[in-house]
This record gives sequence, C-alpha cells and structure tokens, in this order.
Amino acid sequence: MTLPFLLERDAGLVTITLNRPDKLNALTFEIYAGLARWLREDAASGDTRAIVITGAGRAFCSGGDVEDIIGQLFAKDMQGLLEFTRMTGELVRALRAHPAPIVAAINGIAAGAGAIIAMASDLRIASEKGRVSFLFNKVGLAGADMGACHLLPRIVGHGRASELLYLGDVIGADEAHRIGFFNRVVAPEALLVEATSVARRIADGPHFANTVTKVQLEREMDVSLSAAIEMEAQAQAICMMHPDFREAFDAWTEKRAPRFK
Repeated sequence: MTLPFLLERDAGLVTITLNRPDKLNALTFEIYAGLARWLREDAASGDTRAIVITGAGRAFCSGGDVEDIIGQLFAKDMQGLLEFTRMTGELVRALRAHPAPIVAAINGIAAGAGAIIAMASDLRIASEKGRVSFLFNKVGLAGADMGACHLLPRIVGHGRASELLYLGDVIGADEAHRIGFFNRVVAPEALLVEATSVARRIADGPHFANTVTKVQLEREMDVSLSAAIEMEAQAQAICMMHPDFREAFDAWTEKRAPRFK
C-alpha cells in the first residue's frame, strides 16, 4: 500500500513526514484517511514505541487543501459534510489512541488542521520559525473543530484557548512557548535532532509504563480527583507486576543502565 506521506522506522521510533512541500503540506482527503488508518493499524501491531511527526520544506501543515478539500465541500449536502467532519475527527482519535507518545516537530506554520495535529500530539517541539494558528473563524467556521474545544484548554488554559479560537491569529514560536502550547523552541537546524532525541529517550524507556501514562492522561480528563487516584492506584499496581519494574531496580543496584523489555 502506497502511503500519502513519508515513513521512516528506526528501532521502535517512527518518523512521519507530511510531504507536499509545494502546498505547505496541506491535507487532502487521502492524507486524512491514510494517516488515521496507518495510526490505527500501527497501534494494533505494538511495534512502535515513539512517533515524530513533521513536515517537508518550510511548513509543518497549512491545514486542509483549499482546492482539493475546501472547494469540494460546497457541493456536499449536510450528510456529506457531516461525513467529512467525522472523518477528520477520526484522525485526532487515532493520534490520541495510539499507545506510543507522539512528538510534533513543528518546522514552520501549523494552521487549521495542522494546528490540530500539533495539539493532538503529546509533545510539541518547534523551530524558531514555527508558528501556529487555529484559523477556523477566519474562514467563517467555529473554533470547535476536531476536538479543539476539548483539548486546547487543557494545554493552554480556558482563557488562552478562547483567545486562539475566537481570534484565529497567527502566533510565533516564542508566544506559543510562553503560553505552554510549545514545549520547547530550538534553532531551525536543531529541530529534528531535538525532536528525535526526545522521542528516542521515550522509545528507549519503559514502553509498557509510558503506554499506561498516555492512556491515563487521556482517561482522566473527565473524572473526579478521587476517581483518578483510584485509577492510578490500579494502573501503578499493574506496572509493578511488569518485569520493567524489577529491571529498573536491578539496574540501580548493579549501577548500570536499565534494559527495558
């Protein structure tokens, strides 16, 4: 099967590169569906321990392609439009459901659905040229798109999320870092090195425990503190039964690096 993006594997670490540099890596119907499908299938394989997502050329992702997607939406009826918006939401579900932590390496503009992909990743490392815009209201649409009203306030707070979604402004790397959307900002030439280094640390860490952490971060969004504490008590007890817990202890006593399964 030919994938509508580039894929590179290296010992449990997968790098996904959106590869339409002449279109600022704008998304097509095929890319939306293909990326969601690959994430679901890869999640089932259990082989991937960390993922880096980036864009070819000077952009991360400029959102939906104006000609290939936006122009075609005017010909759809309500049912057709709902099928499209549900399909785009499936990409966010697939990003959040994949057990491997995902690092977005934001090399340039991340706008619209591109900002959503960055938002739905677990970590966001940006080049100094990185910019972000939840531009939906600029095209007459709600900021309520692909889970933005659910996830974005949990990253930057309700007030900042409201500002980003109501105004749709483009914000630079320093501002995105200041409000907590970007985890780190580095020089352009260091971006992939830094993002890959962080992803490699995750991939080489305790995969079972990292998967549990990602699952709990997702599940605990909508439960009480008391319920979260009980969920984590059960999750941590399960991790204590895993051989990685014993391996970490043995490595500490033997003064060596742990070799996680």
